[in-house]
Amino acid sequence: MNVLLCGARGFVGRAARAALERGGHRVIAGVHGAPGPGEQAHDFARDIDPAAWLPRLREIDAVVNTVGVLRDAPDRPLAAIHAQAPAALFEACARAGVRRVVQVSALGVADSPTDYARTKRAADETLEALAIAGRVDAAIVRPSLVFGRGGASSRLFLALARLPALLLPAAVRRARVQPLAVGELAEALAALVERPAPGSATLAAVGPEPVGLGDFIASLRAQGGRVRACVGTLPDALARTGARLGDRVPASPWCSETLALLATDNVAEPGPFARVLGRTPARYDRLLAGVAP
Repeated sequence: MNVLLCGARGFVGRAARAALERGGHRVIAGVHGAPGPGEQAHDFARDIDPAAWLPRLREIDAVVNTVGVLRDAPDRPLAAIHAQAPAALFEACARAGVRRVVQVSALGVADSPTDYARTKRAADETLEALAIAGRVDAAIVRPSLVFGRGGASSRLFLALARLPALLLPAAVRRARVQPLAVGELAEALAALVERPAPGSATLAAVGPEPVGLGDFIASLRAQGGRVRACVGTLPDALARTGARLGDRVPASPWCSETLALLATDNVAEPGPFARVLGRTPARYDRLLAGVAP
């Protein structure tokens, strides 16, 4: 199949490209910036009209969208990147006869009030409406915490795991996630391209069991051969102040959006994802293998 992969240079996109190519597909890699061989330039901050996408969809059999940013910025507005550009892409797919569309969203966006969740949810709803109308076959994939080499959240958790003592906001310490390896998420995306089901489906992409974030960080320490750290609770007021300071540093993974997202449970029944993957995914306490500590 000819697969247009949007966000091919990103954390999930790189893994998805490898998984699709292992499956024998021809990947047209949508990238931000100057394209290389086999790549196609996209600008999700500007490509918000279906007409911008229609020429790019010639001879395309399926589209996978992995584009996402955590924070709003003048050159990467959340509304355009998460909602408007994907909506234009999905409508162009419907017009061009590209039946299969796979959208990578995030677990928890259905109920979260954050700008990140609101904009992701808008794209999901647009794609779902097209599928209900019979114009595309869609899969909306909502991962829990995705872990692997090169991920911003992975770097944050690994940095925290190196500390002999740390303070975590109370809500974050209690929140539960179901971490999964980025490579296994990518395998599932490739499977959804290869074995589509008509209509629309939303899939929670999760590891086999939930774990509190505090316990997950402790597990990363143990996997790295470190002794258990001293963990305390950071008062909510200080946590919010620290997040607001992070808001002023564009490159920082810690900000108000991160605090709000991490303070929410991101768990789901693991069976459907395991069936798509074809096996039980790796447990949270085995994810450090292959990732630089």
